[in-house]
Amino acid sequence: MTPELQTALDFFLRDTVKIFFLIFGVVSLIAFVKTFLATTGLKKLMQKPRAGLGNLAAALFGAITPFCSCSSIPIFIGFLKARIPLGIAFSFLITSPLVNEVAFVIMGGMFGWRLAALYAISGILLGTIAGMILGTFKMEKNIILDSSSRTNKEAPMPKTFDSRLRYAVQEGSKTVIKLFPYILLGVALGALMHGYVPKEFLTSHLRADSLWQVPIAVLIGIPIYAGCSTVVPIIFSIAQNGIPLGTSLAFMMAVAGLSLPEAIILKRVMKFRLLAVFFGTVGLGIIAIGYLFNLVLT
Repeated sequence: MTPELQTALDFFLRDTVKIFFLIFGVVSLIAFVKTFLATTGLKKLMQKPRAGLGNLAAALFGAITPFCSCSSIPIFIGFLKARIPLGIAFSFLITSPLVNEVAFVIMGGMFGWRLAALYAISGILLGTIAGMILGTFKMEKNIILDSSSRTNKEAPMPKTFDSRLRYAVQEGSKTVIKLFPYILLGVALGALMHGYVPKEFLTSHLRADSLWQVPIAVLIGIPIYAGCSTVVPIIFSIAQNGIPLGTSLAFMMAVAGLSLPEAIILKRVMKFRLLAVFFGTVGLGIIAIGYLFNLVLT
């Protein structure tokens, strides 16, 4: 077995088990908690924050969760099942893979703490602002998870502990079964990229100094699947080879926050129109951050 194949298989097995466990655990936990709360009351509670405070809170929560893009999806699904506003759920989904404490420490050690702080702040602001923008589009009808079981009248919640526990396990199991093939396909694709895409790939495609450098870096980064903490050392290497830091950071954010495996899994949760709007909005935000960093840090 080649080292590349071994790396891909290890990645596939580890991430498949992790994502399935997270989906089942998070959805079951939220379903169990939901049985103690009236849905209308929960929805009203979550919609209280105004002027983007809910989005900022979700983005900050995402920043302290050390998840990759695919591992963030279970919590995003849990938010949707709890009827948290779509824009707020998106703020978490955007920020969680982009910013985490491990990547922050690694970046601080390699690039300096000023750049690390700018990276963290820009990721949190991107999640907050992009979530607010996505929330204004009113695209809740494009969420398809459990759409077949939705009715105008909410089903009564179980009352005893045993029935609540059974309800929670059933909700977690149904969600895992529904997402099963999409998760396998997405993680398999990510594993192949993780094992076979060389570290020199970006450097060899971005040697030309042009205005299109940042968008090209984002487009190259989207198919690749890895977490920020994995990509930071690669960013340090390519930055030493003449790639501007803003371009390198845009590539890292695209790899971490807009992976193709993530899109495959999310396609089971939302319609293509919403998925395209999500990727487009976040992609434009990452490009803007890349240009801004190139301007400020040159």
